[in-house]
Amino acid sequence: MINLIRRDVILQKRYLLTFIPFILLFVIMDSHPALTFLVASIFIPFNAFAYDEKAETNILLNSLPYTRKEIIAARYIGAIVYMVIAIGLTSLALFAFNEPVTLTDIAIGNSLFLVFAAFTFPLFYIFKSGHIFSIVIISFLLLAGIGPPIVRFLVENLTAITDFIAKFSVPALYTGAGVIVMTLYAISWGVTTFIYQRKAF
Repeated sequence: MINLIRRDVILQKRYLLTFIPFILLFVIMDSHPALTFLVASIFIPFNAFAYDEKAETNILLNSLPYTRKEIIAARYIGAIVYMVIAIGLTSLALFAFNEPVTLTDIAIGNSLFLVFAAFTFPLFYIFKSGHIFSIVIISFLLLAGIGPPIVRFLVENLTAITDFIAKFSVPALYTGAGVIVMTLYAISWGVTTFIYQRKAF
C-alpha cells in the first residue's frame, strides 16, 4: 500500500515543480492562512485523481497484486500524508514571508480539506471519468468564494446557534469539530470502498 501512495508522487513529479510557486502565489497575495493550507492540501490528492481520469489507471491498478480495499485505503491515507507534508511546506513559506500563522489556521484549513475530500472522493468512483475533476474544482472555487459570506450571514442571523456554541470551551469545540471531521472522513472511506468493490472496469 505504501507503494501506491508513493506512486502518486512519482507520477506527479512534473506537477510538484509548480507546488511551491503555487503556494507562494497565495502567500504573496496575502490570502488567509487557512485558505492557503486548504489549497496546499488539495494539490497532490486531486492532481492524482485528475491523472487517473485521463489515463484510466483503475484498470491497471486492478491488475496489480492489491485488493480494492488497499487501493482505496492508499487514497485516503495518502491524502492525510500529503496534507501533513503540505502543512510543513506551507508553514515554512509563511514564516519566510513573515506572515502570521496559528495552530487555529492550520486546524481550520486542514479540517476543511478533510471535509471537502470526504464529500468529493466518492464522486470519482460514482460517476464516469471525464469531467468529474473539473466539476469538483469548480465546486471548490465556488465554495471558497461564497462560503465565507454565507458563514458570516449565518453567524449574524442565527444567534440561537451561536449562543449555544459560545457556551462550550475552546478545547471542547476543537475536540468536537475534530471528531465530526474524522467521522465524516471515515464514513466517506467506507462508502468509497463499498462503491469501488462493486465497480466494474
